[in-house]
Amino acid sequence: MQHDAIIIGAGHNGLTAAAYLARAGKKVLVLERRGIVGGCAVTEEVDPELAPGCRVSTASYIASMLRPTIIRDLRLDSYGLRMVACDPGVQAAFADGDVVAWWSDEKKMRAELERIAPNDAERFIATEAELKRLAAWLQPYFLESPPDLHAKGLRKLPVLWHTWRRFRGISGDDISGLVRFLTGSLGEFLDRRFESDKLKRLVLSNSLYGKHGGPYQPGTAMGLLFHLLSGGDAGQQAWQGHVIGGMGAITQALRGACEDLGVEVRTRAAVQQVNIANGAATGVTLETGDVCEARLVVSNADPKRTFLGLVDREAVDAEFRRDIENLRMDGPAGKVNFVLSEEPRVNGMPADRSRSQRSLFTLIPTLQEAEDNYNASQRGELPERLWVDCVLASNVDDTLAPPGRHMLTCFVQYLPYRPRHGSWDEHREALGDRVMALIGQFAPNVPGAVIARRVYTPVDLEATFGITEGNIFHGDISLEQMFFMRPLPRWAHYRTPVANLWLCGAGTHPGGGVTGAPGYNAAHAILREL
Repeated sequence: MQHDAIIIGAGHNGLTAAAYLARAGKKVLVLERRGIVGGCAVTEEVDPELAPGCRVSTASYIASMLRPTIIRDLRLDSYGLRMVACDPGVQAAFADGDVVAWWSDEKKMRAELERIAPNDAERFIATEAELKRLAAWLQPYFLESPPDLHAKGLRKLPVLWHTWRRFRGISGDDISGLVRFLTGSLGEFLDRRFESDKLKRLVLSNSLYGKHGGPYQPGTAMGLLFHLLSGGDAGQQAWQGHVIGGMGAITQALRGACEDLGVEVRTRAAVQQVNIANGAATGVTLETGDVCEARLVVSNADPKRTFLGLVDREAVDAEFRRDIENLRMDGPAGKVNFVLSEEPRVNGMPADRSRSQRSLFTLIPTLQEAEDNYNASQRGELPERLWVDCVLASNVDDTLAPPGRHMLTCFVQYLPYRPRHGSWDEHREALGDRVMALIGQFAPNVPGAVIARRVYTPVDLEATFGITEGNIFHGDISLEQMFFMRPLPRWAHYRTPVANLWLCGAGTHPGGGVTGAPGYNAAHAILREL
């Protein structure tokens, strides 16, 4: 064999898996279909003709749960990775000209609560402490395979022992709390706890990114815990950060670590199929017709793209293929990236906010509007009141644009993957116009300051980044597709029914976000088996 392992896709999880395999002495080849590495974590120019040198994080745009272990193990700081904490971590702008911040500092947060929700202040502080405590119980499972519920005989003993050790100190209240947050609805939780509409919307603004379901649907409360897991090089709970150089700086650092460990990385090397002989993967064939052989193949592509696009249908049984076909995808989100001639002047932004503190603002609907918007998107309609998360990355990072230019990246949900009437080719620029008009209601100078923009609908995300149906998480983050159910029951440990074929992408445990955890876990599972 030419290589010990071939990794399909140079996204952050593929590069993470490659680095750990190479650290263990394996000869690794990474194949990337695009001309740059990074998958959805890339930094690119918005429009090289209209705005040369103006770069933005094209898809993923904030670092939150990148695992500290990976940063340390691979010495990513030595390859140029630098992150700056977002504080406030969330900031919501309202139609009445008020801007409400969610500060990490308790004293500042109390002052904000006393201003907008005095009756909820103590309850909010207590709730945040409860959520962090509950999230801490889930934290250890991030960098390990989920329990094997299908183990038999003596193999069950280490599974039971490990699980007991993890939860031996948990109280009955915390068990019921975890169950409530994993199965309940975010909207009902917020309605029970708080009176203030603004406070509820502030919490909503950081809890359902890219997820199917309006806030009143079961299972949506888990977003509260998901975003309170630790991240950054210090491993701080609920940490969010700007990456200097954009999100592509993460994957460039990973590439540097990989290559220093001996990994071969090839771009513009699209894989056409996984080669299988006698039920086992033996390598891949590229679209050019070239064949690359390896002892094993590791796919960083999502499960649908892997098994419905790269693996011959006869290689897996009909039931497995049907289960893969039924995974919930149809991504509900898009991106609109702008180059501006001036910084947005958000109505009500406090005068004492620094440039970095003015770098993010969310235009969040009410809970009921968000519920209605999701339902509309599932009917194929573009919602009336879009949900737009805005990050002015150039306020923190001067490397992204020349003087006099400002980079605004906007995450938009809920959007239909399949419009009810026409196609996204017909509606793409209308979406961009709607986003620009909404921002103009809160920052009136923005529409007149637009130099260039680029709209990514769910279909565009699929075509550009190779993620099925534009789902940024490689499959919905819902209870039936999480933990030992991700991507499927019995296949939640990175193995697949095809011998020597593994998965390492966000479609596996623990899911999406730029964490590196699926790649880390997959590499360690492979090394244990080898």
